[in-house]
Amino acid sequence: MKAFLAALLVAAFVAVGTAVFLGGIQQQSSAAFSTGGARVGDPGNNLMVPG
Repeated sequence: MKAFLAALLVAAFVAVGTAVFLGGIQQQSSAAFSTGGARVGDPGNNLMVPG
C-alpha cells in the first residue's frame, strides 16, 4: 500500500511539474510561426482566441 501511495504522489508531482513547464514555454501561434512561409495572419482574423 505504501508503494502505491508513493507512486500516486510521484505521478501527481510529475504531472503538475510538466504542466507548469509546458505552460511556461507555450507561445501563441502568431509568435511561434512568424516566418514568411507560415500563413499565420493577425490573430483577430483567424480562428485563434485572442490572448
